[in-house]
This record gives sequence, structure tokens and C-alpha cells, in this order.
Amino acid sequence: MQLLDDKMRVWTDSAKFVKPNSGVFVLYNRNKDPIYIGETNNLEETFSIYVDTEFEGDECKQKTSSYQRIFSDNPKEMQLQLIDDFKNETGNVPVCNSKIKIETH
Repeated sequence: MQLLDDKMRVWTDSAKFVKPNSGVFVLYNRNKDPIYIGETNNLEETFSIYVDTEFEGDECKQKTSSYQRIFSDNPKEMQLQLIDDFKNETGNVPVCNSKIKIETH
């Protein structure tokens, strides 16, 4: 189930070479199930931290095997909309998002 209009990419060291733009990203497990919908003001910085630390301390995100990302001028709003859409379609939020408080409208 792909959530963004972006090709799915394998999670490797190359993930940290994305542009330093604000955006939304979706992390997927080996089964291509979305496990986390995130947002950031700097994709390059966020992905570099994730790659360099191998999602240190976050066992849920450590299951990441691929990802999608899209640039956005309003990433927080887009993230909340994607989570809301996912919840409406599946009845749940992505497993790694369920550990954080999701603020919906």
C-alpha cells in the first residue's frame, strides 16, 4: 500500500542524500506495509540521523526496509492528512505512529 506519489526506495545509506527540503516521508517494512508517516523541516538532516544511528532506541522504525518521500511546504498538515486517510482506510494508524500522540483536527 503506497501512500505517496513517489517511487518506493530501498532504505540504505543513500537515503541521507535527499535534498534538505521540508517534506513528508513514509517508512515501510519488508512486507511493504506502512509503519510510520513522518514530517520534517529538513529531510536530509532527519534521514542522515536515522541512517547514522540505525533508528537508535526505536525498535519499531528499525524494521524499515523501504521508504517514500515528498517535498512539502506544509509537512505537518500533510502528515496529519495522510495519517487520517490511512486511519479511515484501514481503521488503524501506522504501527510506529501509534506510539506518539497524533493530533487530528
